[in-house]
Amino acid sequence: MEQLRWGTPDRLRNLLCELVSWKSMTLTEGEREFPSKLRAKLQDLQYFQENPGYLGLHDADLGRRFLTGLYKHPSSKDTIVLLSHFDTVNTEEYGDLEEYAYQPEELTKLLVNRIDELDGDSHRDLLSGEYIFGRGTMDMKMGLAMHMGLLEKATVEKWPINLLLLTVPDEEVNSSGMRAAVTKLLDLKDQYNLNYKLFLNGEPVFTQEPGDRSFYVYSGSIGKIMPSALFYGKETHVGEPLSGITAPFIASFLTQRMEWNLTLQEKVNGETTPLPVTLQQKDLRLEYSAQTPFRSAALYNVFLMKRTADEIMEIFEKVAIDAAKACNQAYKEVCLKHSVKPVGEVRVLRYEDLQTYAIRKFGFDFVEQIKAQVQATPNWDDREKSIRIADSLMIECQELTPAIVLLYAPPYYPAVNSSDDDLVKRCVKLVRELGQKNFNLPVKQVHYFNGISDLSYVNYHDEGKGWTAFKANTPVWGSSYCIPFDAMTQLRAPVLNVGPFGKDAHKRTERLHIKSAFEEVPALVEDMIKMIIKSMCQSIH
Repeated sequence: MEQLRWGTPDRLRNLLCELVSWKSMTLTEGEREFPSKLRAKLQDLQYFQENPGYLGLHDADLGRRFLTGLYKHPSSKDTIVLLSHFDTVNTEEYGDLEEYAYQPEELTKLLVNRIDELDGDSHRDLLSGEYIFGRGTMDMKMGLAMHMGLLEKATVEKWPINLLLLTVPDEEVNSSGMRAAVTKLLDLKDQYNLNYKLFLNGEPVFTQEPGDRSFYVYSGSIGKIMPSALFYGKETHVGEPLSGITAPFIASFLTQRMEWNLTLQEKVNGETTPLPVTLQQKDLRLEYSAQTPFRSAALYNVFLMKRTADEIMEIFEKVAIDAAKACNQAYKEVCLKHSVKPVGEVRVLRYEDLQTYAIRKFGFDFVEQIKAQVQATPNWDDREKSIRIADSLMIECQELTPAIVLLYAPPYYPAVNSSDDDLVKRCVKLVRELGQKNFNLPVKQVHYFNGISDLSYVNYHDEGKGWTAFKANTPVWGSSYCIPFDAMTQLRAPVLNVGPFGKDAHKRTERLHIKSAFEEVPALVEDMIKMIIKSMCQSIH
């Protein structure tokens, strides 16, 4: 039997450090190059030398690609998809140590000389020698390294199951890699006659509170959506303020009601979504002048568990109507006090209603031309484009002002949960038992991974058409952003996330627990897969 390249803790650690050294920040050249380097690495394995067709690079967007690597057992259809992402967030916060952010061994040693710069928890962890520091160590190249080790072992030991390695770009921004991978998963399913049994992610374990050292397995992933608003007032000179109404004044009423709004919080299985907050609020003018600001926008972050895009829009609309009433009342009182006639009442309308109105007024082609002009602006991302399309339509329909236009801005991560699935229950039970028995590790189940993950785009369930409100109210839908909802519903297999323990993702002190990453979790996941194999063999016989 051939020797395993990544079969020991030291070799797995070396693999991780190599993967981390391949800089792959989202939307950089490194992210575009990463999957080619990874394919070359996997091509060294004897299995892929003998079966080169089982390794593939596939287009996502913006010149980025995702990688699939299939281990196919000749007599099995049952398949576990090993899911990861290889992009990382930026590294500016490392300061003069930025060049070492992608060199975990060197960075960890250098931080010893900077230990007084670290907070108490990071200080203790560095002195303990139990952690390795660096960008991407925790989030989430260790998950990819672990999956590569499992894939290699399966090819050498000829496990009687199929493993499909899937690693994607862009999880940190729009998940365009995973959204593109959905249809490829269906293609591979048909091409190789695969029966997907489990979508297994390797995102890291996050602490639930300071000082928490419990190990968590996640039987679902939280959802995220961004209800947004364009505030369109009436312009005037600052010397005549009541001859108009400012967008910031209108916005203040909605933002105050959206921030920390309890009606937008969900509680399921004893777990609660974080409260909604404002992610961005800004004036749409690009220059200063004595004209009052009459166009502004806000993006709000809302987490989901059971709710759909349709339900969130319904709540958002009610909150906005309440905000508009309060705004109109306050504005009327000021006008009355100064014997001034109001310029109008703030109305609330959804983007889909604005678009319908504009099509009736100008025709379909005119509206599409406006969208195309916005899409052609290269330095605007999907969030900016969403706001600017609505803004461009309102500029042409000013008879509707003053107004609050409600819309969605990307990204949208539907919530997914498999806590009630029998296979997932057995997997969680096994990891709990073996974690305690073999490593004295307290293992707890969390129903919704709270870090947001690419699992959102598989095993989609929607009793009605709860996503249609998102499609209808997302200005960039169908051009620069879309979600393959219909294809997602066909990826009918439960989800589970089992990854290594780490701390401070997206921070200068991002770090990975060495024993968890290179010993405990790979062993637990291997035992879990072998349990799945055993149960499948028993069901056959």
